[in-house]
Amino acid sequence: MDNRSHDYDYTVIGGGIVGVATAWQLQQQLPTRSVLLIEKEHALAQHQTGHNSGVIHAGVYYQPGSLKADFCQRGAKATIAFCQQHNIAYQQPGKLLVATSALEYQRLLDLQRRCQQNQLEVEYLDQTALQKLEPNINGLAALRVNDTGIVDYKQLTHVMAQRFRQAGGHVQFNTQLQAAKECPDNIQLRTNQGVINSRYVIACSGLQADRTARLFNIDIDFSIIPFRGEYYQLKPQHRNIVKHLIYPIPDPALPFLGVHLTPMIDGNITVGPNAVLGWKREGYQQWNFSITDSAEFLSFAGFWRLSAQQLSSGLSEFKDSLYKRGYLKRVQKYCSQLSLDDLQPYPAGIRAQAVKQDGSLIHDFLFTESPRSLHVCNAPSPAATSAIPISEYIVNKMLTKTGEDINKPD
Repeated sequence: MDNRSHDYDYTVIGGGIVGVATAWQLQQQLPTRSVLLIEKEHALAQHQTGHNSGVIHAGVYYQPGSLKADFCQRGAKATIAFCQQHNIAYQQPGKLLVATSALEYQRLLDLQRRCQQNQLEVEYLDQTALQKLEPNINGLAALRVNDTGIVDYKQLTHVMAQRFRQAGGHVQFNTQLQAAKECPDNIQLRTNQGVINSRYVIACSGLQADRTARLFNIDIDFSIIPFRGEYYQLKPQHRNIVKHLIYPIPDPALPFLGVHLTPMIDGNITVGPNAVLGWKREGYQQWNFSITDSAEFLSFAGFWRLSAQQLSSGLSEFKDSLYKRGYLKRVQKYCSQLSLDDLQPYPAGIRAQAVKQDGSLIHDFLFTESPRSLHVCNAPSPAATSAIPISEYIVNKMLTKTGEDINKPD
């Protein structure tokens, strides 16, 4: 334990893409202020940012007028602009949303109307047009979204961190927050590396968001439930099986988009993810288990209410997690030539799903605060795509709270 004390104007908790983008934006807008980013791991982007499908989402699914819809559309443009400015590899192969049943076809038409409401350009493809465009994909119809892209978000996060440091920011790794004491003129953060005194704090804790809020004595009515997203990757000989990202039509009652085929920036094609309950918040291996994490959500009334509401889909996800052939069937709905042997191991991800006491899922971004802190309590997909406008929004909220004049010292 390091007992030294360090003073900063602003401290950002969390080294995922949202935390790094927020620290960078804050340092840019307040160049005379000292900004510290703390991360409990040895490196950045070790959790949700570094365990996703790398998609730059266009904003197809989101409720018109929601923060999700706004952040995603602006975020896709900002992400691509950032990649172009900093020579980060990205591609825009576009996405096909494929309907394989009459029910999915009706949902496809609903999605088409939502795209129109969100002012997104989409192209309707009938069965003939779909087959011509993607001969290996089967479906009744599809929507083509040309603006969808792919990128390595881990690389993007590291470049943002470089820009943050170049602007004068500080990054401190292996720093675990243990307690927080909010005083009239600062916040004392007790960590395993000593005490950090900070005038203000922004928490972008992802999978630990609810725990961080409680350390600040903030009364919250939600808990983070971890869901594992399990992936496979196709054998190298299937790298050219599709040209676009291929998505099923999702069930609007669920927050997950279904098992899809995603060409990655490294040339591989991933298959996934599903969504199964995780027994450890940061457990990326199939049989990872944490007594603390499990006991916490098992004692949360909202978990049991959610389980009752989603019992059928939950059991189906669990079965297909154990039974690879069931997982394969989800893909064969639209890509029938794939076989069990084509699905090769690939690292899983963990999604931090905020759930309220009544069992309802929090679908949009959620923020809470204390007099000197601001907490990002729910940053759902597409948070990686939306990181730049999210960070601008967070910083503006914080500067409104503090009354700081941008680019002006005291």
